[in-house]
Amino acid sequence: MKTIGVIGGMSWESSTEYYRLLNRHAKARLGGHHNARSLMLTVDFAQVEANQRAGDWNALGQQMADAARQLERGGADLVMLATNTMHRVYESIERAIGVPFLHIADPTGTALRAAGIERVGLLGTRYTMEQAFYTGRLRERYGLETVIPDEAERADVHRIIYDELCHGNVIDASRAVYQRVIESLAARGAQAVILGCTEITLLIAQEDSVLPVFDTTALHAQAAVAWAIDSE
Repeated sequence: MKTIGVIGGMSWESSTEYYRLLNRHAKARLGGHHNARSLMLTVDFAQVEANQRAGDWNALGQQMADAARQLERGGADLVMLATNTMHRVYESIERAIGVPFLHIADPTGTALRAAGIERVGLLGTRYTMEQAFYTGRLRERYGLETVIPDEAERADVHRIIYDELCHGNVIDASRAVYQRVIESLAARGAQAVILGCTEITLLIAQEDSVLPVFDTTALHAQAAVAWAIDSE
């Protein structure tokens, strides 16, 4: 198995999910006592979040590129970024390294097309929902039409991620908020919903949603393990 390099810490709550899923998928594929060969570099989320609020994406691109280079020097054969939002600067990462980079939107787009989905709801941070770096990739590469919540709903979704889930606080009342947002997306014609922030998997499971759920964290981890095994 080749070595997966993970840029984590955004937040570390979801990065622990990545570690669990990478090893679970490797064991499922290979059996026995196998787990995933991996490296994780955990960045300081306080610095990242401050730069996000300031809109300093150039600084964020440099931070992510530096982290990717460290992973490559440490022996990573593949680099993945354990957050949806920071894929806003994925090109900085790709330019910085000589090994492949696995974009989080690609396994999700592939899974949606395989399921016959054409119109999909998107939940994530305000940056992911409102900026074109994510919805544009889904449209251009996978022909997917994306539906996002309205302004008040986006504010609630974003707040719950940063103020609660990033701190490991999973609150039933917030789950109910997300469920109402998902119902609103369904009423507007969404055939499924993307959990487009790696923390949302802590709050919403398939049984909590009226729409089929496509969890980017799970799909990303599964695709990384498949690459690490199949390209060996």
